[in-house]
Amino acid sequence: MYDKHDSVIVIGIGRSGLATAQVLRKRGVAVVAYDDKPQALSGARQALKKIGVPLIGAAELEAAAKAAKKAIISPGVPQTNRAVRVLQDAGVVVISEIELASELAASPIIAVTGSKGKSTTTALIGHILTTAGILNRVGGNIGNPLVLETVAAPADAWVVAEVSSFQLEGIVTFAPRVSVLLNISPDHLDRYPSMEEYAEAKYRIFANQTKKDFFVGNADDPFCAALRSGAGRSIPPKALWFGMEPTDRGLAMTLLGDAIVLREKRREVPIAHVQDLRIRGRHNVANAMAAALASLCAGADLEAVRSGLLTFDPLPHRLTIVHRARGVTWIDDSKATNPASAAAALDAVDAPVILIAGGKGKKTDFSHFADVASKKAKRVILIGESAQEIGDLISGPAVCYARDLETAVADAVAAARPGDVVLLSPACASFDMFESAEQRGERFTALARTSGDHDMAAP
Repeated sequence: MYDKHDSVIVIGIGRSGLATAQVLRKRGVAVVAYDDKPQALSGARQALKKIGVPLIGAAELEAAAKAAKKAIISPGVPQTNRAVRVLQDAGVVVISEIELASELAASPIIAVTGSKGKSTTTALIGHILTTAGILNRVGGNIGNPLVLETVAAPADAWVVAEVSSFQLEGIVTFAPRVSVLLNISPDHLDRYPSMEEYAEAKYRIFANQTKKDFFVGNADDPFCAALRSGAGRSIPPKALWFGMEPTDRGLAMTLLGDAIVLREKRREVPIAHVQDLRIRGRHNVANAMAAALASLCAGADLEAVRSGLLTFDPLPHRLTIVHRARGVTWIDDSKATNPASAAAALDAVDAPVILIAGGKGKKTDFSHFADVASKKAKRVILIGESAQEIGDLISGPAVCYARDLETAVADAVAAARPGDVVLLSPACASFDMFESAEQRGERFTALARTSGDHDMAAP
């Protein structure tokens, strides 16, 4: 189990790759690192040197493969990458960082995936478990590498993991005690040839689960709901479904009026009222249901679930109010990096909206997002590579194009009136203009807070 007798190659040396190298070196494993992106090399070279990990180039990869037992691939590196092919041809087993994390874990894992809502649901589960007095560590795609959390977690704790389709591509035996499938909507079609292949990557979250494990799924989502009828795949028999339709008697949790209710032994037990949640929007009601069911599977009591749902604050860059000025509310939803997430954000706002959207597209269809924006927004300000593609689909509200986020915010300041909401919900990735969605959101927040005299600076 990864000791001084082993040799491993780490492919991709971003945050996940560096964490993997650190964990393996502490166990005495001989590690070499490889990355074909020049921008990654400058920052990582010194960090690798400190832990005794050489950085190799393409010319040295084949020789390294002859000595390697396994290769650990970072999420940003696709299975079609040339380095992956070289290693596979040499007979090296290539796995993802979450596979390594599960191999080293002493604790049971709750794994959460979906096209939107993963981070919110993952963090909410951790919050509920903490409220219940249950030890837990939260990691994965949410920002901190999962391998660091699993090696630090004691056996009597739970590890709550946000996992992406990219991470699930490289699993072999990864089997969470509880798997949560929130939804599957168009995303990352710049990496996957079709929606079906993208869905297959998501379905891998439950591929290795057994009879003792739990599956939590969204009955309202077509790709998830197909699993209820079998769809040629075997989900764990302990399957718990949530959804908004109370007449569906197969749901373990649903919405009855304004109340989230748990169906237990032919009873409907109220858990929380939607109006009392601090996270907003219909999509977050679904996220709350998923988190509640997963937490109950981990042993949380109903009172802790209720308290956790009611005391959880939105994560940064996810429908977060960042400023109020002259009666105008500014909301940062920069983490809405696909059209479905941005459409859900628009649906959640009950006020006239000035929408700032656009960025680097992922070969997804903007039609539904544009339809929602056409109905909900009074003005649409578009930036980035996908601006024209989105703008061509908008009908009704005024559409304008800005060369950068600064110009977009200036336009919003000029157009906004008391009672309006300025919403940054891009429906696109950020990499054409920013290093990350977080950096984009932080810049928007800074610009909003300097937009003029303010009534209140939101936290």
